[in-house]
Amino acid sequence: MSVSDVLKEMEGRFKKSIESARADFATLRTGRANPAILDGVRAEYYGQQMPLSQLATIAVPEARQLLITPYDKATMALIEKAIIKSDLGLTPNNDGQAIRINIPQLTEERRKEFVKQLHQKAEGARVSLRNIRRDANEQFKRDEAVTDDEAKRAEKDVQKLLDRYILELDTLQKSKEAELLEV
Repeated sequence: MSVSDVLKEMEGRFKKSIESARADFATLRTGRANPAILDGVRAEYYGQQMPLSQLATIAVPEARQLLITPYDKATMALIEKAIIKSDLGLTPNNDGQAIRINIPQLTEERRKEFVKQLHQKAEGARVSLRNIRRDANEQFKRDEAVTDDEAKRAEKDVQKLLDRYILELDTLQKSKEAELLEV
């Protein structure tokens, strides 16, 4: 495998890692309604754990409210139970046709707790990016077709790429943190 092939593969892995972090950050609740906060919630339907997005449409009719309209009215109780059991701290209101979730204003303490979670998720993403760098550098060292000089140059290129993606991750983290602390 040539140096450029390894670099292309590594960059693809960096992009996937950043997208994963972006999706992970979206699950953190802010003061506004966002359907992504329900991504991790699963309801049991015919013996299978199903994501809510496959059982209902999730809309945002107001800035602080989610509207969940099940495709099958028989699943309403299952969806409601799944939301209550989740650790999101949300209370669903079932009106017989749809489930409404009012997103409460976050307290200062809760905001700081979410910021801590954000920092943990961001650090996990940074570790993932560094692991990709390490894998690429090991590949250069193992490959006998790559000379020592080429390996050193490639390691510098890898570091430049890593720095670029870490900067992108930091930008994502700062914008999410500002969103979390916004009153």
